[in-house]
Amino acid sequence: MDVQKIRKDFPILAREVNGKPLVYFDNAATSQTPVQVIDTIADYYKNYNANIHRGVHALSQEATDAYEAARQKIQKHLNAAHPHEIIFTSGTTHSINIVSSGYAQSLRERDELIVSALEHHSNIVPWQMLCEKTGAVLKVIPMNEDGELQMDQFDKLLSDKTRLVFVNHVSNALGTVNPIEVIIRKAHATGAEVLIDGAQASPHIQCDVQALDVDYYVTSAHKLYGPTGIGMLYGKESALKRLPPYQGGGEMIAEVTFEKTTYADLPHKFEAGTPNIAGGIAFGAALDYINAIGIKQIANYEEELLKYATDKLSKIPGLKIYGTASKKIAVISFNVEGIHPYDIGSIMDKLGIAVRTGHHCAQPIMDYYHIPGTVRASFSFYNTFEEIDRMIEALIKAITMLQ
Repeated sequence: MDVQKIRKDFPILAREVNGKPLVYFDNAATSQTPVQVIDTIADYYKNYNANIHRGVHALSQEATDAYEAARQKIQKHLNAAHPHEIIFTSGTTHSINIVSSGYAQSLRERDELIVSALEHHSNIVPWQMLCEKTGAVLKVIPMNEDGELQMDQFDKLLSDKTRLVFVNHVSNALGTVNPIEVIIRKAHATGAEVLIDGAQASPHIQCDVQALDVDYYVTSAHKLYGPTGIGMLYGKESALKRLPPYQGGGEMIAEVTFEKTTYADLPHKFEAGTPNIAGGIAFGAALDYINAIGIKQIANYEEELLKYATDKLSKIPGLKIYGTASKKIAVISFNVEGIHPYDIGSIMDKLGIAVRTGHHCAQPIMDYYHIPGTVRASFSFYNTFEEIDRMIEALIKAITMLQ
């Protein structure tokens, strides 16, 4: 890959922060957006801004065609069987809540749900709320010191009472790649369905939902170099048909009378109201962009960045890396003995280095390690080895000032 050429597609990377060239290492929270995607959003509002699915005029039909073309791009990217198995949402959290809300009508008291210890809060809290409503029981696959799931314990948790298993494909806090193929196969053997949170995996791993045989897969465009406020829920056709609508309103209906309303077919049953049309179209443009480069090429380069940064950080006295799983993507969480992560992050920001500090919406992981949070550096294919060197220099300066 020509990284310098790629960087020119991301205008924000040329700016300065506090008088220093920006080094953006917070990609696990939100990736940056290339001009090709930005131009797609501007083009929609400049040239064919109109509501979709409802108008016979030219602008409405152009917008509808572009929006549905984006749905087909997502279908192809994930190798879903049908376009209508792709539901546009506002993001991963919205997608998870559609499924958890749908389960409220079918769960019974003492039914069991299984979650992993590595989850983002968005894949914990909706299920806790569901258990409070239904009396279902939430069980947790524990983790080990390396940040890996204890799969022998997962086997013990599974039973004929298990209704749904939900885990992330990749941990946002540690970068651990979970063995979702095994989890899906074993859960299905007990009759349970599986939801995979793919928000952190999508920018780095090519996912084939049919090969995985997963029931639900969710992600957000802003992790994939697209805009915020748009995401998607993949669901097997049979699974989505069993779920009731999440919201009522326009678009999701077939016929409305004051006596009774019937609902539209997939995917519209779950897409009430006017959607984020520009966001959906831009989501498709973002997939075009990364597929033109190649997910495998991206992953290989990011793996080299991860190895380089891990080696550099490991040589700093008193620094501990959390999450040393054998399979990781380009995320490093660390602390320096005796220094609060927030203080390190604040000084690094003054030096132009954007890293994330805190619990990363994964408090159970921090509780496991008995720490308040970590400094997290997360890399993308537009980052460079030279930027990692600058991060190390800034980190050493911060440590010197704070010790």
